[in-house]
Amino acid sequence: MRKTEQPENTAGTASGIHIAMILLGIAVTPVLLSSSSLGNQLSHTSLITVVAIGGLILTLLAAITICVGEKARLPTYGIVKYAFGERGAVAINILMAISLFGWIAVTGNMFGHSVHDLFAQHGMVLPIPFWVTLGCIIFIASTAFGFAVLGKIAQIAVPVIALVLCYILYVATHGQAPALDGVKQMSIGVAVSTVVGTIIVLVATLPDFGSFVHNRKHALIAAGMTFLVAYPLLYWAGATPSALSGQNSLLGAMAVFGAILPAALLLIFACITGNAGNMFQGSLVVSTLLPNIPKWQITLGLGVLAAIVGSMDILTWFIPFLLFLGIATPPVAGIYIADFFLYRQNGYDEKVLSREPQIKLQTFAAWLLGSAIGFMTVNDVITLTTIPSIDSILVACLGYFCLSRMQHKQRLAQ
Repeated sequence: MRKTEQPENTAGTASGIHIAMILLGIAVTPVLLSSSSLGNQLSHTSLITVVAIGGLILTLLAAITICVGEKARLPTYGIVKYAFGERGAVAINILMAISLFGWIAVTGNMFGHSVHDLFAQHGMVLPIPFWVTLGCIIFIASTAFGFAVLGKIAQIAVPVIALVLCYILYVATHGQAPALDGVKQMSIGVAVSTVVGTIIVLVATLPDFGSFVHNRKHALIAAGMTFLVAYPLLYWAGATPSALSGQNSLLGAMAVFGAILPAALLLIFACITGNAGNMFQGSLVVSTLLPNIPKWQITLGLGVLAAIVGSMDILTWFIPFLLFLGIATPPVAGIYIADFFLYRQNGYDEKVLSREPQIKLQTFAAWLLGSAIGFMTVNDVITLTTIPSIDSILVACLGYFCLSRMQHKQRLAQ
């Protein structure tokens, strides 16, 4: 039986602040991509309201998911085995591996384009695949030596990112931009959905980091600092230049203010910290599918594949890819949350796995139901909370609760 670590037993674990730094490093890249497109469609007051509501929703969910990891002392792939069955969890881990690899490749592509554009301005033109490959080498080096090195990179890079972002914000708010005809208003519901959906996959896989935190208190500190405080500020700061310039990208916005260089540097640093985290999680997941291969070799393989795929024109399908992630992955969190509160509050007993079905069909039914509801709400077939990823989590959670309890009662009746 796995018990929660006591506060005094902190060997090999990390503080809440340490975990928050790593999470912010991962979050920067998707935030900078999505916040710019949001900033030019909301008024300043609406933007503040949206990021505050989105941050509160994410904080509540993150507090639960990271505490599940802290209790289990298992990463996400280890936790889902209890709800889906040992063999059933393989399918979920494949989904997560594909999702994380997609992020690695997309971020590698973004890194390559950012560095290429930066050096091209100074007459040094090298092919984009060269820069993508260089980025993947950096990502591999940042990840192959484990969690401790990942944390040290975040402690250096995140303050640099914060300083550059503050400078960009200062330039944008004190610069001159053409007068805008008007703001293309996005509905509050859709905007909150964007804020939540941008990072919901990271929130769903927070047990990966909760398993390394000192104790429950530090887990809650990490969730609060990241999603209640820093994430809304980061999103607001990333959206403001676009709101002032009317551009739908950070580079485009800063071109208006004549400050492309700091924007490019910000994107480069964000790619390094973000993809180091993605590679760390991706290596964890793939290691469950290929347990006989050392993790450093898995990291190297992911890096090589990311360099190949990232050198292609993959940003054209970036938005559909994000929508796929926002529909298929969050229901997994809803299911393992329900499973935790139903059966695992006293710990995760590995002996249970051998006594229970290897594939739990009722769990897959709940997952498919949550994914289907999420797909329908994304396509406006139905409307629940107006946030598709939250809809899918709630439906999967409730579906698992009902189906699992029904099966449990049937077993007792036999």
